[in-house]
Amino acid sequence: MSDSTNTDAPARSTARGRFRFREYHVTTVPDTLALPTVAAECVTGEDRNCGATSGPLHTPDELTRWIAGHCAATGHELYEQTTRTLLCAEPGAWQ
Repeated sequence: MSDSTNTDAPARSTARGRFRFREYHVTTVPDTLALPTVAAECVTGEDRNCGATSGPLHTPDELTRWIAGHCAATGHELYEQTTRTLLCAEPGAWQ
């Protein structure tokens, strides 16, 4: 049956089905050969964020030093931290 207000619209199918999906179990483990990275962005500001970013760093100490330097230069006190790690997927079995 088509829509009487829009004659170009395709008719909707009234057939419905039930779908069952199997679960695929995957576990993830950190890649031991890759260094995790941390980064920070200064989000201090009333009208808009400062937006200064540290770029990717490899240790929390490096990140703390960058934040301390930016805070000393600008007085900004609020930062958003991002941590990135490479993961390896280890597929499991279908169930």
